[in-house]
Amino acid sequence: MLELFGYIGALFIGIVLGITGGGGSILTVPILVYILKYDPIIATAYSLFIVGTTSGFGTYQNFKKGFVVPKTALQFAIPSVIGVYITRKFIVPKIPETIFYFGSIQLSKDTFLMLLFAIVMFMAAYSMLKDENETGVVIYKAKSIVLVFIQLFFVGILIGLIGAGGGFLIIPALLKFAKLPMKTAIGTSLFIITINSLIGFTGDIQNMEIDWLFLIPFTTFSVIGIFIGLYIQHYINEKHLKKIFGFFVLIMSFFILYKELLS
Repeated sequence: MLELFGYIGALFIGIVLGITGGGGSILTVPILVYILKYDPIIATAYSLFIVGTTSGFGTYQNFKKGFVVPKTALQFAIPSVIGVYITRKFIVPKIPETIFYFGSIQLSKDTFLMLLFAIVMFMAAYSMLKDENETGVVIYKAKSIVLVFIQLFFVGILIGLIGAGGGFLIIPALLKFAKLPMKTAIGTSLFIITINSLIGFTGDIQNMEIDWLFLIPFTTFSVIGIFIGLYIQHYINEKHLKKIFGFFVLIMSFFILYKELLS
């Protein structure tokens, strides 16, 4: 029964990605950890493959509509993809099982990653609930593009740690520095997410055994979902749906905090 709910969740991930151009990927790790009972390290690795593959199909659809700028995507992807790969290949395997302990209180690696994920979910929820005249989570205050690339490198490290797409962090950079329109920024960010996620996943292939018999079917459901989302996006109010989903992600972030700290 839990496996059935997991595959329904995969479909939902793709549908939200198809409708809003982002956001759905933030649910991948919670579904893998809390419904399908995967270890957070494995879940973040699998999430990179699922998110990367699904975003790839979204990129193709947006490219056909003229909403992807490949040159800009590659320029912005280079610093972040380096951060993602280094994190998955070298940093994550070196994180100790117990990060901190004081008496009976201890912080394990799994709990640390899920708490970090909850914080990122909160930030993602904010970016979806923001007013229409805002562009996203404000982290790019530097005027120099070099400093922005340094920031993108650290964004890549964050993406590598939590296994999410990070579109809500990438889109503001594209809007501010590449001066792209919103729809083009969303499409281009999907291309960047695809590159980051799949190359980051190659670091995991070298560090762990991959259960392809699970991963391929789960990803297939997510890909089917993105085509459903792309089809029905013309018949629903995207802005209202994004806010509803933002509230859902916000609730999920508090749920993860509760599970990891109090349960």
